[in-house]
Amino acid sequence: MRVQVHLGERSYPIEIGHGLIGNAALLGPYIAGQQVAVVTNSTVAPLYLERLQQSFPDRCVVDVFVLDDGEQYKTLESYTAILDFLMQHRHNRSTTLVALGGGVVGDITGFVAATFQRGVNYIQIPTTLLAQVDSSVGGKTAVNHPRGKNMIGAFYQPVCVIADMDTLATLAEREFVAGLAEIYKYGVIWDAKFFDWLEDHVVDLRAKDAKVLQRAVQTSCEIKARVVAEDEREQGLRAILNYGHTFGHALETVTEYKQLLHGEAVAIGMVLAADCSERHGLIASGDAARIERALSAAGLPTRLPRGVGASAMFDAMGMDKKVVDGKLRLVLAERIGSVKIVDAVNTSAVLQTLGNER
Repeated sequence: MRVQVHLGERSYPIEIGHGLIGNAALLGPYIAGQQVAVVTNSTVAPLYLERLQQSFPDRCVVDVFVLDDGEQYKTLESYTAILDFLMQHRHNRSTTLVALGGGVVGDITGFVAATFQRGVNYIQIPTTLLAQVDSSVGGKTAVNHPRGKNMIGAFYQPVCVIADMDTLATLAEREFVAGLAEIYKYGVIWDAKFFDWLEDHVVDLRAKDAKVLQRAVQTSCEIKARVVAEDEREQGLRAILNYGHTFGHALETVTEYKQLLHGEAVAIGMVLAADCSERHGLIASGDAARIERALSAAGLPTRLPRGVGASAMFDAMGMDKKVVDGKLRLVLAERIGSVKIVDAVNTSAVLQTLGNER
């Protein structure tokens, strides 16, 4: 199954299916020169690296950089280490970088590709559900800063995305469930019927039913591809993809990227955003409660962890990339299937949401 991201000369395909890692015919056309650098992590490498290496054209010289696994390694130090590695191995402008892993690997590799020798090609091979439906698509690349998530990065598109559904079989259950948060997000922001379908098929999703899971991934990628094609650099429409993320990113920052997975933080952020939407007189209370029930049924957390205070969260939200001229902007829900960007956010309502006064 192929989903196309339409961006003129920067257009590229998202290939979705089974047995794609190791498919030389699929990978070969996207390798421009002789040099290849695979960036992966210590968890994924033992599972898929050998199979991937066997699929490169015979002309290629393949170097491998292995990161430690975890959001806490999505740093400028890791970014610099990969650059040092590329220069040590004398990579040039014709090199192709390949990101084999989840969102951390994909984001760092993309940022390196955007900046090494002023830009080289890179391929995304996402191995987590969250990366397959979100971070690998759209060209957002970044590393974290201690004061804010994804604060240092660039918009830079891959030449293709290869989402092998077989990798989900080896994904830890917690990682898999965390990825469901981004899938449900697409229903909230864009497609109410898709949200209905997700509610109806939650048992099959949790059981990793192949047909149900592939449809969920495909629909998510189709929605994101359409939004990115209309607004590549987040000047307007694309900001709706951040529903729940301002709260979620703040939560990750406050907990130092150690307590929650990204999808778990986003799930909590989506519930907080729905609550805040209701306090702004937008979404009906029944829809806000329905979002929380759906995420909970999917196995996701929906409440702030004990000990996370409203003040710390609000301060962290002030460092979000969507703050404009010192004013906090939020993506709030009007109903399931429709959201809006709100510039005139009611600070009191946000603090009440963070204080869990429900």
